[in-house]
Amino acid sequence: MRTATATAGEMAMQSFIQQLTQFLTSWQATTFLVCEYGDEETRGNPLFTVADGLFWLSQKVERNSVVRKLQILKVRGQASVPGLHTVRIGDGGLQAFSRTLGFVGKSRKPARRRRLSMGIPELDSMMGGGVLEGDSLLIAGPSGTGKSALATQFIAAGLRNGESGIMAIFEERPQGYTDRADSFGLGLKKPQETGKLEIVYLRPLDLSVDETMQAILDAVERVGAKRLVIDSLVSLEMALAPGFREDFRESLYRMIVALTGAGVTILSTVEVEDSFTGFSFSHYTISFLTDDIIRLRYVEIDGQLRKIMVVIKMRGGNHSKDIREYIITDKGVVVIRPRSTDYEGLITGVPTRTGPHPAQRDEAGPEPKAKK
Repeated sequence: MRTATATAGEMAMQSFIQQLTQFLTSWQATTFLVCEYGDEETRGNPLFTVADGLFWLSQKVERNSVVRKLQILKVRGQASVPGLHTVRIGDGGLQAFSRTLGFVGKSRKPARRRRLSMGIPELDSMMGGGVLEGDSLLIAGPSGTGKSALATQFIAAGLRNGESGIMAIFEERPQGYTDRADSFGLGLKKPQETGKLEIVYLRPLDLSVDETMQAILDAVERVGAKRLVIDSLVSLEMALAPGFREDFRESLYRMIVALTGAGVTILSTVEVEDSFTGFSFSHYTISFLTDDIIRLRYVEIDGQLRKIMVVIKMRGGNHSKDIREYIITDKGVVVIRPRSTDYEGLITGVPTRTGPHPAQRDEAGPEPKAKK
């Protein structure tokens, strides 16, 4: 039970704070009052009615991670951004990352948008001429299907067209990424030296999506990037602190809207496991967040493990419905030209033959010529 002495002491302190505030206001001094309160102590506290602004700082320990948040509860006479904002304390002091990512009032996508090349002519044709400028494109497929190679060709195509680019990576270090691109003859080292390309490698430890976005946005502004690759969403999720993984889908939505709203074309990769009972696009149920989806997968044909791709959707227009086989060569991803097939059920991974086996066709001899 609270004693009369404790109650009198609190009232005296509140009276002193109110008198101090009035005195400082009369001198037109901007004053910061710093105090420590728990959640239960904020309810009905008269001290909070005196202040013109109220910032609430909190931290939460989750497994091996410490997550710090800032909430602006009140700013008298002006609007503020609601919600919890990520805060990190570093060598330069306290840094806050706004949930709006600094895009309030920014210009939106132009009414008429160009078609951007993917760097693979056959894939451009499948997409009706390429990806629309300012779209968000998702490349989904299992490990080894060439998602990163396709993403690198997308960036290289932009560089050849004079468009600066950013690659945000979470698995490989920049040197390894650049060396692999060079093995495809794409040459990413020189654009990095001339400031046309920046590879952003984000440390895989306790990241928030807001911090990730700030690092990417800073890089976009530095190089004036028009194309962005995020490789991959699975690795990005694993780099986040545990608490941020819970609302990863909502944070990803804000990320995509902010960047595409600024006219940046995004290509994201996501790893999915192939199954013989479904044709999933990602584990996050985020297909509605992206404008375009390309699905890669393995199929077994004649005792060989082959790769196929299909354009699932494009919000900006029509696209090919064909399922196309592709290979990965020393030039990168190459889509094989259309050819007749004797199989159905390719997207199941175990297609069935509808025509004769090639060996049986050879044994039957050449087809008879039609009579004139």
